[in-house]
Amino acid sequence: MYSEKVMDHFQNPRNVGEIENASGVGTVGNAKCGDIMRMFLDIDENGIIQDVKFKTFGCGAAVATSSMATELVKGKSIQEALQVTNQAVMEALDGLPPVKVHCSLLAEEAIHAALWDYAQKNGIEIEGLSKPKSDISEGEEEEDY
Repeated sequence: MYSEKVMDHFQNPRNVGEIENASGVGTVGNAKCGDIMRMFLDIDENGIIQDVKFKTFGCGAAVATSSMATELVKGKSIQEALQVTNQAVMEALDGLPPVKVHCSLLAEEAIHAALWDYAQKNGIEIEGLSKPKSDISEGEEEEDY
């Protein structure tokens, strides 16, 4: 059901925790399945993500996608981090079961929410970034999880 990479990132998640005085913090959730993901970014004066941490309350796939998302944005520029899609997270994990795809959407939105917070704190606009939803199930068709 789950790939070896998903199981590895679930059992040995990378970058778990919080960053004190983070440059940006984003919290997103999915009311339908109960997953909540919080991402912390430490961004330097050149716009490079020096450190990233996460805290996730959710299923194994939510933990694994959070972990992989942090790996994909660490060391990247703000614009590069903005390009990390749920598809990229899923591909990096060698796929997710269809009923767990929403977890990768949560990871993408958590990155965007943390970048949004960073932009708000610094009074800047990040090209291509729009205000994220706090609940990714908003506007979705009814699904059974």
